[in-house]
Amino acid sequence: MRSLFTFTEPPRRCAYLPDREASNEYEVVAELSLSEYLQRMLDGWRRFGHTLFRPNCGSCRECRALRVDVARFIPDRSQRRAWKENEDIELRIGRPSLTAEKLDLYDRYHVYQEDAKGWPHHHPKDPDDYAESFIRHPFGIEEWCYYLNRRLVGVGYVDAVSKVSRELNEQEGLSLIYFFWEPKERSRGLGTFNVLSALDQARQRGLPWVYLGFYVEGCSSMQYKPRFQPNELRGDDGRWRPFRG
Repeated sequence: MRSLFTFTEPPRRCAYLPDREASNEYEVVAELSLSEYLQRMLDGWRRFGHTLFRPNCGSCRECRALRVDVARFIPDRSQRRAWKENEDIELRIGRPSLTAEKLDLYDRYHVYQEDAKGWPHHHPKDPDDYAESFIRHPFGIEEWCYYLNRRLVGVGYVDAVSKVSRELNEQEGLSLIYFFWEPKERSRGLGTFNVLSALDQARQRGLPWVYLGFYVEGCSSMQYKPRFQPNELRGDDGRWRPFRG
């Protein structure tokens, strides 16, 4: 790993629990191997572009990493329905690329979330900012594009952390970085379908886990995560323990 710099942001209002303050610890890296990245994941870090981050919120420990057991996963009724309703969706997995179609979908998704959920005011995404967030990475990342009748309706970015080392092979998996979808197709449950697709891909690749990022009890936008069962949460001591299912 080649680290460029580290910093901790000043306390701010928490986006997940508005009655609390939040702060993240950041490390910007120029180079990062998959084994180093997996170890950081196990230590509670997430990644966005070249930036690693994890919560550093004093006494609050509500942000906890959640992962789903691929081999033991059994979809519930609503998840089975989402899978069936999206059988006409085509998934194409490849290297990230920047297109006007993706930028337009990203902007429309965020404008919708601004109106529907009170997200911060969205300004049209600058192509270079988009590339910095989703295209440029210290190692290869997968871009998952979902098409309905050849029309782009969803884009996901996934870290495939596999074939790292014998010591860590039981911790390998797919880490879901970001996903955005077509607001006009919101009734399809594309977010659920994206996680189900990740579990299906992980099973096909022989990977034991799908990492869904942080889970915060009491945050409504995160309540979908523990519905994928069985799952585990990372404790403050670094150990993963069964959570639900």
